[in-house]
This record gives sequence, structure tokens and C-alpha cells, in this order.
Amino acid sequence: MRVVIVGGVAAGMSAATRLRRLDEGAEIVVLEAGEHVSFANCGLPYHVGGVIPERAALLRDAEGLARRFRLDIRTRHRVTAVDRAAKRLRVEADGAVAEEPYDVLVLAQGAEAEALASDGSVPVHALRSVDDMDGIVGAVEAGARTAVVVGGGYIGLETAENLVRRGLAVVLATRGDQVLHTLDPEMAAPVHHELAANGVDLRFGAAATGVERGAVVLEDGERLSADLVIDATGVAPRSDLARAAGLDVGPTGGIAVDARHRTSDPAILAAGDAVEKRDAMDGGPALVALAGLANRHGRSIADVVAGEAEDAAPALGTAIVQVFGLAVATLGWTERRLVAAGRAHRVLHTHPTQHAGYYPGATVLSMKLLVDAASDRVLGAQIVGRDGADKRIDVLATAIAGDIRATALSRLELAYAPQFGSAKDPVNLLGYVAGNLAAGTATTVQWHELPRLQREGWTLVDVRTPEEFAAGAIPGAVNVPLDDLRERHAELPAERVVVHCQVGQRGSTAARILSQLGHEVANLDGGYRTWRDGEATRRHEEAVA
Repeated sequence: MRVVIVGGVAAGMSAATRLRRLDEGAEIVVLEAGEHVSFANCGLPYHVGGVIPERAALLRDAEGLARRFRLDIRTRHRVTAVDRAAKRLRVEADGAVAEEPYDVLVLAQGAEAEALASDGSVPVHALRSVDDMDGIVGAVEAGARTAVVVGGGYIGLETAENLVRRGLAVVLATRGDQVLHTLDPEMAAPVHHELAANGVDLRFGAAATGVERGAVVLEDGERLSADLVIDATGVAPRSDLARAAGLDVGPTGGIAVDARHRTSDPAILAAGDAVEKRDAMDGGPALVALAGLANRHGRSIADVVAGEAEDAAPALGTAIVQVFGLAVATLGWTERRLVAAGRAHRVLHTHPTQHAGYYPGATVLSMKLLVDAASDRVLGAQIVGRDGADKRIDVLATAIAGDIRATALSRLELAYAPQFGSAKDPVNLLGYVAGNLAAGTATTVQWHELPRLQREGWTLVDVRTPEEFAAGAIPGAVNVPLDDLRERHAELPAERVVVHCQVGQRGSTAARILSQLGHEVANLDGGYRTWRDGEATRRHEEAVA
């Protein structure tokens, strides 16, 4: 059996090495258009910033891999056409053209950056390959002092941070009203604050049209001068080869595959960023460009070829990124996406510390959980904090994979010692809140609903201390501290009352007190902190508009 793999990075090399472990007799050929195989592309920004000082640490020895796994690895070999009837590939290398036969073909070409138009007056680089990384490092070492990063996704944020580490003045311009489309607005606000606090000049609603005469030109005509431009505007699946070969391409533009990574041609399989995944929340097609999925699906392809296959699990999109001192972790759908899809859901925010508050070093985690209103399934989560976000997003991803419902999160037995967590872990707290909402013992409203409710005549009651109220309050709120609430509840209307505290916990207690004393009451989910963050992003949106 002759297996030819097109693409030698995450999915491709995982398929090649796994297949060799399963089948010593197969002939395995890897054709990679670039110079390097199996390099650590997620580490590229950190070599730019000097966090990973040795370039070699990101690279794998192609000759060593070929020898250990008996692979025929050919770099700088570009596949330009597939003849499915003859089972042959057209390959260009060193100016020559050759044909390569296959019994099984694996497409693992990944995604490619959507190039920003440039007149060449300033270096413009994406950050998808070792060559890209070398170009950026070369520009910095040649004296670049200013940079414009175009795009507010993972690569844009990581590159902006690492250029700041190298001493450059950085402008980050994004066409949207926030960074990271995997976050809802109130969860993006702390990320904006962290970027600004570290000197990054944020420009929202700033779509770039190209690079001309040493500057990035925005749609409104503004010019952002730079010695270096990072093109992080996004990526598109490399599906042109598959499309030209007549293979099915899905509505996202990615190669369509079944649950065992087979394309519309049973002799051709595909995995990685070029391929559509099945979304875990609705079963529909999705593009999810994550290294973990690419590696896992490449390995699964080897199982399929060797006859040991099982269906691929749907994609949750679990991801995490560092933004200076913050970790930003996400999975599943956002509230924006759920609203757009018309899907009934519950929203809950919490702001616990990552470990026991009395133990030194406690910091706050801002957590958001999105839950299906009918089934109690977790539909999405967003966590932003300085420590502990990775642990909690992984617990939630595991819970979804194990079909553990939101209300059952309170019953998870998680490791506890004061320096690692709390007796009620932040994940447990999400479960308690979800349980209260499901049981109807709590009613909450969201930060973005508050202006409408106040216009409709609802009374907003701040149950924090007078000192907290004086330090910053929601316009229109009246201050009745929680400890005085029972004695003063007669001052409040019997109907249409919203209570809030700093993060939601005291507000929950206040709502229970008032409801049992005869008031119609709701708690502001996530309290003043969530409202403050949401309002900060809303003001950005208004400024852009």
C-alpha cells in the first residue's frame, strides 16, 4: 500500500508516524511545500519575543523522523493537481514536474493567510511558518521600532505581545468592535484593558485596505505608519487542490469529510485546518483551526487506513491564549451566536478567585457559562483571569465530552487545597448557579438588559456597602446595603426590583430575602463587575459607530 500525504505539519506528520506504528509494511510518502516538517507553529510568536530563545527548539529533524519511522519525506515539493481516475499527483520541485502514484491520498495542507495588499514599502509578514517567523525576527533585528498588527485573533494578540517584549511600539487594528470573536463583549473588556495597560494602541472598527508608502491604510483613510506590519487578518482553508480535483467542499469553504475523515472520494482522506469539522453544539459544519484537533485527526486517519477506525468526536473549539498577564480560555458558542441562531439559553456569570481567597496570591477569574434552557447542556464557556483559567476550561470541556449537564457541575469532586482551589471550586459554583436558575429559585437579568428595564420602571438596588457604592455605581441605582435589607425592604416597591452587588453572590442572597418578603425581584447576573466590563465594550462600539 502506497500512502501519499500532502502536508507535513500537524495533521500530516501525525498521520504518517501513527500509520508507521500500525503498519510496518506500508510505503509512506510525505510531500511538504515548505522547508520544514512537524515544526511547533504555536511557538512561533514566542521565539519572536525571545521567550523561546533557541530557534532550533521549534524544529524537528526531518532526516531523523524519516529514519526513525521509515518515511519518505520530501520538503519543497508542491502538489499542483490530483488525477483521481489514475490515482496520480502532479508535483513541482526545484523547477521540475513529476508524477507520484498513490493508493491512498491524505490531504493535510492546513490553512493559509489571507494576504494584505502591499506595495512593498515596508516588510509585511503573516506568522504561519518558520519563514514568516524568520522574516519578523530579521526585521526587528534590522532596527524596526514600530509595528502595526492587523487583526485581533489569537495570532494577532500573541504577536502584538511579543513585539512589545522586543521593545517595539505596537498598534493593533481590527475591523470588529473587539478582539477575539470567541468572546462576548463583557468578557473582551478585561483583555482590552490588559492590552492598553501594556502599551498596545487599540484601533477598533479599523479595517485595513492595504499597505502603501510605509503605512497601513484604513478604510476611513487613516494611515498608520510602521517599520513592520503583521498580517493577522485571518486564514482560509487550503481547499483549492481538493476543489480542482472535484472533491466536495462544504459551505464553510473547507473540505467536506465524513466522521472517519473520508472525502467524497473513498481513496482520499483529509484532516487539519483545511477540513470542515462537525460542531458539537448543533452538528453543523464548522471551521476550527486548532493544533490539538489537527494532531488528533491526523492520528485518526492512520487508524482508518489501517482498519482500526472509530468516528471522530465533534469539535468543541476549546482554546486558550495568553495576553500579557491574562489567560483567555473559551469553548463552544458565544451568547451572540446563540441569540443570532434563535436558540433558547441561559447565561450566568461568576467572579470567584482561582484558589482560596485567604491564601496569598488569590486573583479573580471572570467566568461565563451558556446553557441550553431545555436540556441543561453546556453550550459554551468563557474564562478570563491571571491564573487557573486553563484548569477550569479543561474541566468544562471534559464535562461536555462526558455529557455532564450544567446543574451537575456542582457535584464534581475536584482536587482542593487552599493554594490550588477552593472547597467550592469555581466550576462547582457555576453548577450551583445553573441549578438555581433551572429550579426557578433564582431569576437573573443580564447587563445589556438593564437599560431597558430601568426605562420600563424597574428599581435598581445596589446592596453593596456605602464605601463600594461611593467608589463606583450604576447610574440610577439606590444603595441599600445587604445587612440592612430586611429592616429597610419596605422602602422598596413590591414589584419590578433588580438587585446587584459586586459580582453576584450578595445579590443572590438579597434576591432570596426580598422574594420571601413579598417582592418581585431579579438579580443582576455577575453584578457590578460584569456590568462595568460590558459597558466599557459598549462605549467602544458607540465610539466606532
